[in-house]
Amino acid sequence: MTEKTEYHITIEENGVTAVAKLAEATSLSRQKIKQCMQKGAVWLTQGKTTRRLRRAKKSLSVGSELHLYYNPNVLEKKPKAATLISDEGLYSVWNKPYGMLSQGSKWGDHCTVYRWAETHLTPERPAFIVHRLDRAATGLILLAHTKKMATQLTQLFQNRQIEKHYRVYVEGEFLQKQTIQQAIEGKPAISHIKPINFIQEKNQSLLDVHIETGRKHQIRKHLSSIGYPVIGDRLYGSQQLEQNLQLMSHSLEFKCPIKGEKICFTLEES
Repeated sequence: MTEKTEYHITIEENGVTAVAKLAEATSLSRQKIKQCMQKGAVWLTQGKTTRRLRRAKKSLSVGSELHLYYNPNVLEKKPKAATLISDEGLYSVWNKPYGMLSQGSKWGDHCTVYRWAETHLTPERPAFIVHRLDRAATGLILLAHTKKMATQLTQLFQNRQIEKHYRVYVEGEFLQKQTIQQAIEGKPAISHIKPINFIQEKNQSLLDVHIETGRKHQIRKHLSSIGYPVIGDRLYGSQQLEQNLQLMSHSLEFKCPIKGEKICFTLEES
């Protein structure tokens, strides 16, 4: 099977296992199906709830629905390694590499930072995304390990109680700090930009960008709108495309929901 294919199977008997039912309905081996399950391409609908199913021997009940989203191009990709910065038990902080995803799709999630955390933390535990970084961006990202902690951290972001700073390289000499207040998709978006250094031989400026809001591609859109596209930005106008996107989540500062005190995580520029 070389093309992407979807299977949707209604279970008509109790006690059958997911791997057996999928092997019966597809031309895939049981081993291949197990790999699909581990990579997040198999889903189970029970009542009004649909979730990823990773347990090959899960016993199914009449009326439930089994879904397989088979896409070789997705499943054959290998995840890049994220680096653990701090394990706080109920949440953890990671350095996300270029190319790693924040969010999976119905076709799989094995190349996401949260799945990497689930399979590499000791002890193992579930991981929940509470904010996102673009696939092409690098740097610090927070993961929650309980639903309650996910809610708490999400509220901190929503209430702007997490201070986020980014290090960004742009084309040209950026002379003075400024604040951009330009709506994105009809929603308020605020970015505070401060020059750190100008590299004359490359005609590039290193900036510190503090964002109050977290709109999709906010930094990239804001900087491009004032004539300073991020180096390596293939979407918003950079001409220097031989490099990866030069945008790094540099620091996160917030009141720790566990310790009740201010905590700051910071990366150094490479």
